[in-house]
Amino acid sequence: MDITFIDETTKISEANLKEVEELLQFAADFLKISEDTEMSVTFMDNAGIQVINRDYRGKDVPTDVISFALEEEGEDELPIIFEDEEEVFPRNLGDIMISIERTEEQALEYGHSFERELGFLAVHGFLHLNGYDHIETEDEKEMFGLQKEILDAYGLKR
Repeated sequence: MDITFIDETTKISEANLKEVEELLQFAADFLKISEDTEMSVTFMDNAGIQVINRDYRGKDVPTDVISFALEEEGEDELPIIFEDEEEVFPRNLGDIMISIERTEEQALEYGHSFERELGFLAVHGFLHLNGYDHIETEDEKEMFGLQKEILDAYGLKR
């Protein structure tokens, strides 16, 4: 899977980037995602993610992670279909935005490492890109169960 990383904070170390990339590659293999799939991950501060949260979700507060799934259709949207799409374009899952400030805050709040919280948020966003959600109780159990299974199998435990 091809992952584009954008660090707007300059707070992410090369080791953090490598760990997130390896974890997302592991999660992609776990879900049997095709190798020619693309996605992006942007690391930002609370102010930046608050603007996105306000503009796209109507919530004027910073959040930890936001995902924009390109394959998800909104109400009254029609799917975009290209002839021979598989041969022309690689599959693009979408974009994940992670607030590094919220990652640091939550790591302290939950009593685990920054790396564990960053990995948790990356996998959480990745599952959203792949159609998982946690609005309904049953969906939440499925998504959080899968999230824990992936993190545990990778070795990133609380």
